[in-house]
Amino acid sequence: MFCFQCQETFKNEGCKIQGVCGKKEDTANIQDLLVYVTKGLAEVINKKGEVEDRFYDRISNNLFVTITNANFDTEAILAIVKETIAMKDELLGEVSKEGLSDFALYSSDDDDELSRKAIEVGVLNIMNEDERSLTELVIYGLKGMAAYNHHANVLGFRDIEVDKFIAKALEETTKGYTDITKLIDLVMETGSHGVKAMALLDKANTETYGNPEITEVDYSAGDKPGILISGHDLHDMKMLLDQAKDSGVEIYTHSEMLPANYYPEFKKYDNFHGNYGNSWWSQNEEFEKFNGPILMTTNCIVPMKKNNTYQDRMFTTGNAGYPGCKHIEADENGNKDFTEIIEMAKKCKAPTNLEDTKVVGGFAHNQVIALADKVVSEVKEGNIKKFVVMAGCDGRHKERSYYTDFAKALPEDYVILTAGCAKYRYNKLGLGDINGIPRVLDAGQCNDSYSLVQIALALKDAFGLSDINELPIEYNIAWYEQKAVIVLLALLSLGVKNIHLGPTLPAFLSPTVVDFLVENFNIAGNTTVEEDMPLFTK
Repeated sequence: MFCFQCQETFKNEGCKIQGVCGKKEDTANIQDLLVYVTKGLAEVINKKGEVEDRFYDRISNNLFVTITNANFDTEAILAIVKETIAMKDELLGEVSKEGLSDFALYSSDDDDELSRKAIEVGVLNIMNEDERSLTELVIYGLKGMAAYNHHANVLGFRDIEVDKFIAKALEETTKGYTDITKLIDLVMETGSHGVKAMALLDKANTETYGNPEITEVDYSAGDKPGILISGHDLHDMKMLLDQAKDSGVEIYTHSEMLPANYYPEFKKYDNFHGNYGNSWWSQNEEFEKFNGPILMTTNCIVPMKKNNTYQDRMFTTGNAGYPGCKHIEADENGNKDFTEIIEMAKKCKAPTNLEDTKVVGGFAHNQVIALADKVVSEVKEGNIKKFVVMAGCDGRHKERSYYTDFAKALPEDYVILTAGCAKYRYNKLGLGDINGIPRVLDAGQCNDSYSLVQIALALKDAFGLSDINELPIEYNIAWYEQKAVIVLLALLSLGVKNIHLGPTLPAFLSPTVVDFLVENFNIAGNTTVEEDMPLFTK
């Protein structure tokens, strides 16, 4: 195997024996094969021209499956490979095969043949380092975009231009460009379509569940049995709340599902208790103590320790998967039956209390823009000197403490804008407020990074500026997986410069590509808080 798509990749070079994430060699190879056959499907779709939505959905779902920590079930992924080949072959019967690549023409349903092919199609097949770097940058951006696209699609929202771009870009990555300027253009185009995908998801979420509101979220445990839901899928959250509302079982969010607490639609449920626990990487300990069943809706699964007690209590759904855990499938109408989980919860003890904490969030763009006059006034009066965007991902490695120390060290007239699980590094520090404006403004999930873009654009207009880079905003973004990659590309496509990205720069960026990003966007990595702080406070 070879995988270097996440920030924790071995020695910041690449995982070759087993993923630091816990992904085994056979799983990594089958995921590579899934990307390979998905490129083939995309090529045939592009040649066909107009296809049913289910073909585009297959592409987005496939890419989502291969995101870090989403699916560890090799057999389940192999089944998706076969389904993808069958769908591609279905379309092949309707187009001319002339000019099609090996990606489009490859076909098999034999397990041994597919396993052999999986070993052959890894990222190292691209020999030129710069071509490989830019190609993978596009692929990882598309994976993040596909995740956003999928969440919008299940809510009945679609932007066909996003669907078509994902298919087009996948095919472009098969062309073997040696002129890297073409790939650079594709990278930037990926970023601009990433903005469209994020806007689509924002529309889907807010029109379905209402605009997030400023909300104080309870982190303590109650005395009733509970179900813990983690991941990012708000549609699953809604179905679970509906089905459990008269059961005597309470629903708790975990990690990236925390922002569900901010939406008006979810606040209507008396059985919605609050949040339990912290960031995704602490789940081994926290899932043990929860005592009840856990539903993983998307990525952020941590492989279980051998002596765990919760494997029989953990369920997966959607694009998530883990060997030995029951998977809840949707029916033909997209509905899911969570009866088994609810009945299990009734027989379980209440969660063990971890903390008696309350944290305020819900500062998505609609809420912050409503406060725009006050925010602008505080800036003009000198009470708020700068905003620092500290969005992105958390991770388990000790260098992530940098972000906690950085938040502590910021001057008291600085406000943090955040989205994603990176917030767990500083959202309980008690950093206070500036005349009623909290110094940590949490916009929501990593999916909600679009809110931070909208806030920046609204402030640009409010201050009468012509360039987003003239704003009193700094960017210190933590990344881990591919949704953070599309957020980065989206910011670059909007012309945002001077972004600090850490805790390390991606291993998949070649020196040439790093030089391009530095020269054109002044991207920089992190060093230490002491060395970096003067750069943000000058």
